[in-house]
Amino acid sequence: MTDIVVLGAGYSGLLAAKLAAKRTNAKVTLVNAGEKFVERVRLHQLASGQRLRDLPLADLLAGTGVELVVDTATAIDAGEREIRLAGGRTVGYDYLIYALGSRADLDSVPGAAEHACTVADAAHAARLRERLEEGGVAAVVGGGLTGIEAAAELAESKPQLKVRLVTGGVFGGALSHRGSRYLDRTFRRLGIEVRDQVRVAEVRADGVVLADGEHIGADTVVWTTGFEVPPLARAAGFAVDANGRMVIDETLRSVSHPEVYAIGDAAAARRVDGQELRMACATGLPASAQGVRALADRMAGREPKPLHFRYFNQCISLGRRDALVQFVRADDSPVEAILTGRLAAVYKEGIVRGTISVQRHPGLAKLVS
Repeated sequence: MTDIVVLGAGYSGLLAAKLAAKRTNAKVTLVNAGEKFVERVRLHQLASGQRLRDLPLADLLAGTGVELVVDTATAIDAGEREIRLAGGRTVGYDYLIYALGSRADLDSVPGAAEHACTVADAAHAARLRERLEEGGVAAVVGGGLTGIEAAAELAESKPQLKVRLVTGGVFGGALSHRGSRYLDRTFRRLGIEVRDQVRVAEVRADGVVLADGEHIGADTVVWTTGFEVPPLARAAGFAVDANGRMVIDETLRSVSHPEVYAIGDAAAARRVDGQELRMACATGLPASAQGVRALADRMAGREPKPLHFRYFNQCISLGRRDALVQFVRADDSPVEAILTGRLAAVYKEGIVRGTISVQRHPGLAKLVS
């Protein structure tokens, strides 16, 4: 029997495993370091003190025929087609779906690894929650979607906490004029202090130091800028880009190892016009569905179709009662149309809940692929 191994059980990997079991006759094994599914897009809520749903992978995989192996992959032997696990076991594959995702890059700035907290994984988000119980001042570093959501969530849920956002770019610069103005008004309403177009040169226990030497005080630093991918693909000899993301063709297959497919943050997927897709759940789910379809087509002797992908919107939560939905062109560039307020919050919550609905009912993947 053909063996398909999926490495990583995030949004992309879990869906890929279930779809592979449904669309092929192969034995499918899912390898993941933890036994629970992590709603990564809600980790800023966890950090603010909210309780998230308990989602055991065993429950999400019940009845699918997928074998779950809870262990950490330490190396991939591409020649032998084996994955080595921390527990000493090896798992062989005929086809590998690489979906290890990304993690916070805490090594790019001195002091970040020692003094900063992140919302990139559940363990770090839980530690951040404990730190924030002491109150004081929190400096969120990074003005991307993760930083914006984290700052707004903390400011709304913890009014006793002074929140500052520090970013190297223009605050709200990726949004339309209407979106940027709404974001600015919301942050002022929440009392969030914004410092943009500055570079953090060092993280200390008492805050951050900018490139010009200015010190911005904080009891807690939340690091949301910069992500990196695990080194396994590079170490295995797979073709990767400068950031370590696996280089794949238009069907999400490795350009160096045709038995390997890559999806999610760890893959350098591109649109047909050459634009590289950003790291996001909105990218990973459609790409996962199309990647598995390409693999199933090849296994059945059919010519797979290339990835066709377009963006529709960027959904930004601004606490539990407000949000900003920025509508975008196919290439992710903003148009002036936006949705805001309570209606946008309901819209955003629907999108987030939908990611779990797709995991529970992978047939819904056709709606995103």
